[in-house]
Amino acid sequence: MDVTTYLRFLAALAVVLGLIAGLGWIARRRGWATALGATAAQRRLGVIETTAIDARHRLVLVRRDGVEHLLVIGPAGASTVETGITRGQEPQP
Repeated sequence: MDVTTYLRFLAALAVVLGLIAGLGWIARRRGWATALGATAAQRRLGVIETTAIDARHRLVLVRRDGVEHLLVIGPAGASTVETGITRGQEPQP
């Protein structure tokens, strides 16, 4: 194989990658990308915050349908610490 074969390959690769990028740009501009996935308003589940407790355990605050849940995730699995948390709620003494 000579140098021209490699140059042809690189040129063809650049054209294909350019076509993919161009089609992605067009899809975003025309709104086709949101039709393929859920928009932010339609999402029901999200990770709000995560904090490491130690090397093997994490605290994760998850929001589902506007209600937050506090989970501890470790090697043995996940367990719920608190559920039904609403934003702006003061802690109970």
